[in-house]
Amino acid sequence: MRAVQITEFGGPEVLNVVDLPDPVPGDGQQLYEVSAAGVNYADTHQTEDSYLAPQTLPLVPGAEFVGRPAGGGERVVGLVEGGGYAEKVVGSPRLTWPVPDAVTDEQALALVLQGTTAWHLLRTSAHLAAGESVVVIAGAGGVGSLAVQLAKRWGAGRVIATASSPEKRALAEELGADATVDPALADDDPKTFTAALREANGGKRVDVVLEMTGGNVFDGSFSALAPFGRLVAYGMAGRRPPKAVQPPSLMGTSRGVIGFWLAHCFSRPAMLDDAMSDLLQLTADGALKPVGGGRYPLSAVREAHQDILSRRTTGKLVLDPTR
Repeated sequence: MRAVQITEFGGPEVLNVVDLPDPVPGDGQQLYEVSAAGVNYADTHQTEDSYLAPQTLPLVPGAEFVGRPAGGGERVVGLVEGGGYAEKVVGSPRLTWPVPDAVTDEQALALVLQGTTAWHLLRTSAHLAAGESVVVIAGAGGVGSLAVQLAKRWGAGRVIATASSPEKRALAEELGADATVDPALADDDPKTFTAALREANGGKRVDVVLEMTGGNVFDGSFSALAPFGRLVAYGMAGRRPPKAVQPPSLMGTSRGVIGFWLAHCFSRPAMLDDAMSDLLQLTADGALKPVGGGRYPLSAVREAHQDILSRRTTGKLVLDPTR
């Protein structure tokens, strides 16, 4: 089978399309023929070996796929611990979900990792309450574009999205954001970013921040929180850690910082079932609109990673293993 393999860590240049033997299912696993594979920002960390879990070479990246069981069967979308960038993958049927006919491969891939992340960020980690203000960092991205829509649907009083270009800010507003902010304001001084977030919230501090950049964006977002506000950290795309949050800064302002990593839901599949059943139905009904970011041939995997790293993309990126 054709697959993308990494034999050394680095940037997009280490991604190579090669021929490999078909994977062999273990106990409780199924072999699937892949029609589309999802690309995530986290995959770029995996390629660099800079993510939360250490990686072992050689490896085939990719945590999500749409396909059918080898030999035939219904179309499913699934999560795997690796190997998604390939024509075939092995996975656990317990971590797959049937895809309704009204949902495309691209939409299903937008939901299975990024959609479930957005769902749990708001429901499980932030415990969003009706009327609360929500800041969505990278509101035109895969997670952010869905989080904006879900926050509005679940009664957020005001949704503020950050995005790095006028086009991305316009997209976030089309999806339901009440206001948008340029994250570049945090480049020199996080206080400038804090002031912009408060201005976008009518001069008030904000209740919830979904944060995936780190560095000054994290620090500026944290400073913008109201008493009892929550910042949920689920990534560090800027590759720069924020300044340490000290207990006095939490206690003295009654603010909270919560971490979220979807991998912890893998051992609790019911948490994924709750999110996927909701997200797939909303999408099939047209109430939720996953944003497509482009379909790349498997042979153009380096270009896909370069585009996502340079922030040229919006929405969900997909690899086509047949090309």
